[in-house]
Amino acid sequence: MGNFSDQSRLVPALASLMSEAGARILDLAAKGLRGRSKPDASVVTDADEAAEAILRAGIERIVPGIPIVAEEAVAHGQTMAAADVFFLVDPLDGTREILAGGSDYTVNVALVSARAPVLGLVYAPAEGALYAGGEGRALRAKLPAGSRFADADTRPIRARTRPARLVAAVSRSHLDPATDAFLAGLPVARRIQVGSAIKFCRLAEGTADVYPRLSPVHEWDAAAGHALLVAAGGSMAAPDGGPLVYGRAEKGWRIDGFVAWGAAT
Repeated sequence: MGNFSDQSRLVPALASLMSEAGARILDLAAKGLRGRSKPDASVVTDADEAAEAILRAGIERIVPGIPIVAEEAVAHGQTMAAADVFFLVDPLDGTREILAGGSDYTVNVALVSARAPVLGLVYAPAEGALYAGGEGRALRAKLPAGSRFADADTRPIRARTRPARLVAAVSRSHLDPATDAFLAGLPVARRIQVGSAIKFCRLAEGTADVYPRLSPVHEWDAAAGHALLVAAGGSMAAPDGGPLVYGRAEKGWRIDGFVAWGAAT
């Protein structure tokens, strides 16, 4: 799994699987979703659980033997030690968005190796768009929910060179005071409010320049976007500027926030 030529064989299979999960999410959303509280006070729906079942079964079929750390399984008490190579799965990033009738939600899958995400796929079912990146190559594909990646229209994407006046991507529902203060110290011309991992996609395709999140976040929320952004020429680090380390089972699979940037030069 160490280079993109190896990973690229995974992309069509994983993308088609995520499209299948996205179709199931859209179907359940059309019938009406109700949120339920998990022990950590976050919200889950039938769509989260159905999508995770599809993704777990599919990944186990596509790449048997590689551990999978998935949000709902962890919430239901799954425990495991971090492996050198494993998948991180967020079956529905932006549950509150979909419950509010919004379209800013995603399906996220990342492959982690040696404590860093090396391949990331972010799928936006309502937008019919898939973003994938690893080892210096990133792409955007038009992928209607339920369709196959083989039939998708794809194009390469790159993060843009950092302009003098920045466009900042900010969370629609998780903008904390520390993040707000950080942005106040930058030459930000405009903020765009976007839910879920779509914010990483905006940086990766060059329509935004910075996305800070200075409060703890689960690894499955960040890993796919991290890999995508780095592959597109951007960067992402811990709030103190150090490297982000994944696979922290002992920390409940959390990182302590991050700052994501488009291309520096």
